[in-house]
Amino acid sequence: METLKMKILAEGTVIGSEILKVDSFLNHQIDINLFNEIGQEFKERFVSNEITKILTVEASGIGIACIVAQYFGNIPVVFAKKHEATNLDSDTYEADVFSFTKNKTYKIRTSKKYINPEDKILIIDDFLANGNAVLGLVEIVEQARASVVGVGIVIEKAFQNGRSRIEATGVRVESLAIVKSIKDNTIVFKE
Repeated sequence: METLKMKILAEGTVIGSEILKVDSFLNHQIDINLFNEIGQEFKERFVSNEITKILTVEASGIGIACIVAQYFGNIPVVFAKKHEATNLDSDTYEADVFSFTKNKTYKIRTSKKYINPEDKILIIDDFLANGNAVLGLVEIVEQARASVVGVGIVIEKAFQNGRSRIEATGVRVESLAIVKSIKDNTIVFKE
């Protein structure tokens, strides 16, 4: 997706050799026009699949997932919560997830009311690095005895092992921009 790649090159900030900061348009401030293009692209890539719900993890996946859902006929978006709350159902599916950017493990939770065995789930997330968040979401879908149709990622860091870990479970991964390397403050995309 050329528009996304151009946006990453123009506004992305490199921190070290592994961190790509894109908070000016993706996960802090949101570029709605870009999100609409992202939604259309995921619809094209998964057009032949029956999808009943989109699943993501809070917080930066929610906005993307909501826009994507519009292109699939306004299907429900479910998001896994990272923090316990008094208003969260006690009957939940749960998975432990290690956060690369926060360097800590947290538990993600989704109410059992919102994912059913009949559901065909598309997982959407902003970044793919080591795949921990996505694998946690896959685990939640499996606990619900639902099926994962695929995973849609906005930006994948191909120099980390997330894709291979997810594909090893038999799940299809579609990434819109694949970063091959970050070296000397330069972003190189996989062709």
